[in-house]
Amino acid sequence: SLFPLFFPCFFPVFPFFPAYLTVSIEPLPPVVVGDAVTLKCNFKTDGKMREIVWYRVTDGGTIKQKIFTFDAMFSTNFSQMENYRKREDLVYQSTVRLPEVRISDNGPYECHVGIYDRATREKVVLASGNVFLNVMAPPTSISVLAADTPAPFSRYQAQNFTLVCVVSGGKPAPLVYFKRDGEPIEATPLPEPPAGAGSWAPRNLLHRDLDDTKLPKSLAADGEPGMAQPFATAEPPRGLAAERDSVTESIPETVVSREFPRWVHMAEPIYYFRHTHAPVSDGTVEARATLTWTLNPQIDNEALFSCEVKHPALSMPMQSEVTLVAPKGPKIMMTPTRAHVGDTVRILVQGFQNEVFPEPLFTWTRVGSRLLDGSAEHDGKELVLERVPAELNGSMYRCTAQNPLGSTDTHTRLIVFENPNIPRGPEDSNGSLPGHCGFRFVLALTLTVILELT
Repeated sequence: SLFPLFFPCFFPVFPFFPAYLTVSIEPLPPVVVGDAVTLKCNFKTDGKMREIVWYRVTDGGTIKQKIFTFDAMFSTNFSQMENYRKREDLVYQSTVRLPEVRISDNGPYECHVGIYDRATREKVVLASGNVFLNVMAPPTSISVLAADTPAPFSRYQAQNFTLVCVVSGGKPAPLVYFKRDGEPIEATPLPEPPAGAGSWAPRNLLHRDLDDTKLPKSLAADGEPGMAQPFATAEPPRGLAAERDSVTESIPETVVSREFPRWVHMAEPIYYFRHTHAPVSDGTVEARATLTWTLNPQIDNEALFSCEVKHPALSMPMQSEVTLVAPKGPKIMMTPTRAHVGDTVRILVQGFQNEVFPEPLFTWTRVGSRLLDGSAEHDGKELVLERVPAELNGSMYRCTAQNPLGSTDTHTRLIVFENPNIPRGPEDSNGSLPGHCGFRFVLALTLTVILELT
């Protein structure tokens, strides 16, 4: 009977193994804005489900924002983000669907799964997985413009010319390149931005000082002291200035022949390319590409340049085209069409006979004298003459329109007649001068286009 005291009874003990849990999220390829995306959280466990929580990670991982919760205890699911309430669709307990992604959805996401431990209901086992959602956006706009415009034309000095291509709205940064007349341009890359703003030139671009073989000839042809104009233009016949009995005068057109200095070569130009991009607050990137070379008016006039963009979110390249063209045949309008002494006269350049690129520079001068305000010249598309006096009758105004490819001159003669509303002396009851027939002077406007093809 004492046997049990020395040989205690042994009862079988079954070990309690903790529950296991593995969580993983299926990787996602890059998606385009507007696409539907499904985030799938796969997990394996032998425990009892407690909850599934989806987080969106922001600020480099410092902030985790709940976007979806599944609570197995209450069998409920709800969203913690008001912005996501209308955008998510619970396909399965471990799946969240975004029907229409935005750029703001770009970033890492985490799936946290919790189960009850098999040993005790009070302990919860947790595991998580993560995935990065890469949202791409195609560029929304592309444009080509010329740097440093409006800019003058120079016949005597080599000029560097720069085209700028601006691409906005893309994510990630697009691939930008230039073509000339449909052919890709092989350019030397410039990794560092140029020193100084405005016009700039790499050292090995062609550059020469003034051509002394043509400069004196041009200055002598102009013959107007105090007016630094590098354009050889012919003055209108003096006899026309003395005519007062014609409403419209016919001033012949003078065409200036092409003259190119010694620095102009027909060889293939050397191009320089620089590409930069800057992040925008909405998550996109603004890309800027510049193409610089020594301009040659002989071969670059009417040359077609295009900027093309390749982007993974585009099925085919985007492009924007410009044609380098010198101004030709300016169209001038003067108002009022019938002016009198004391009126305000406006002379405006309305356009050209062709499409001009880059933007022209307009300079107004008065032939043989200064402008009404005493200045030697006026810049802009419009020249305003306030309260014109009778002394301006018969004066001629020159508008020089120029861009780096060439220039053209337009002359306008102003004939101002007496204003009948301004008394000039004793008048009879009819308002006419004694011993003379009553009459009014009218404005005669003559446009003479002196075209300089360069």
